[in-house]
Amino acid sequence: MSEHKQMLADAVTRLFRDAGDAAGAAEREGWRAALWSQVEELGLPLLLVPEDQGGVGGDWGDVHAVLHAAGYYAIPLPVGESMLATHWAGAAGLELPSGATSIATDLEGELSAQSGDFRFSGTLHGVPWGRHVDTIAAVTTCEGAPHLMLLPRAAAQVHQAQNLAFEPRDRLHFDQAPVLAAACDLASLFDQCALMRVAQITGALEAALHRSIDYVKERKQFGRAIGKFQAVQQQLAVFGSEVAAVACAARAASLAASRGEAGFQIAAAKLRANMAIAIATSTAHQVHAAIGFTQEYGLRFATQRLWSWRSEFGNDRYWSERLGAQLAQRGADRFWSDLTERDDAVA
Repeated sequence: MSEHKQMLADAVTRLFRDAGDAAGAAEREGWRAALWSQVEELGLPLLLVPEDQGGVGGDWGDVHAVLHAAGYYAIPLPVGESMLATHWAGAAGLELPSGATSIATDLEGELSAQSGDFRFSGTLHGVPWGRHVDTIAAVTTCEGAPHLMLLPRAAAQVHQAQNLAFEPRDRLHFDQAPVLAAACDLASLFDQCALMRVAQITGALEAALHRSIDYVKERKQFGRAIGKFQAVQQQLAVFGSEVAAVACAARAASLAASRGEAGFQIAAAKLRANMAIAIATSTAHQVHAAIGFTQEYGLRFATQRLWSWRSEFGNDRYWSERLGAQLAQRGADRFWSDLTERDDAVA
């Protein structure tokens, strides 16, 4: 890791670690306004915006460092979503309004141009933190061309919903709402969303592993710590190998995304992360036994998010079929060279 990325990772880790029980507080009290202000003060939403546009000028390696920490500490804020929304707005030449932002990739409706102004009527589904943010970025078509929209949440009728981790995933309905919009070329938008989740998954997997290791050192059965039993050690060894494999795939995908087109690497990373979640969460809860399922114990902040994120921005079937189709299209003769000729060494 470069010195710049290490400094960023350290600063973000301190911020999120000092937030304490942020996820539990959000479930009890709602939006963590003070923590969000600190996120904005660090400039994290501007991480992918070039410096000449007033941003930080970071890359996907920086994004991975930030979102890994956010996943590790179960930060209940749309940190990644705001990064992407701001990045997309800059790429489309739109000035993003101030305040918290989110994204939507599942929508139905119509964007129309009227005397130079744009209006949208339709519904955005599963918007992360939709009830709390000020603006939502989404892509739709207008006159046959893809357009990025910036929709004001204040103009929406909000139907509240949540995922398994109690994170808001709201449905927002708009009726002839005035929006900012511009033609754009954001073919990799969905892939970027998946890469965002992969980075968070790596952090949550690591948090569950560390909590499990600490627990088996303390919990005693038959007069000794359960971590001394070979069966438990074997489970944790498999758990650790899954976490390491996902971390490697995530870093390779982030590096590839910083260089350019990274559809193959992102697909492989999201599928590998999804596959690891089943093994990791089952092992974590097995070694914790009954206490791991309680509302008061912190393990659930990692595992409930992992269960939710597994199906967000492409489940196992989606990424398996996409990878399979891509490899089949290239042909069997290209299979091995496609894997070995990629320059994805992880720094």
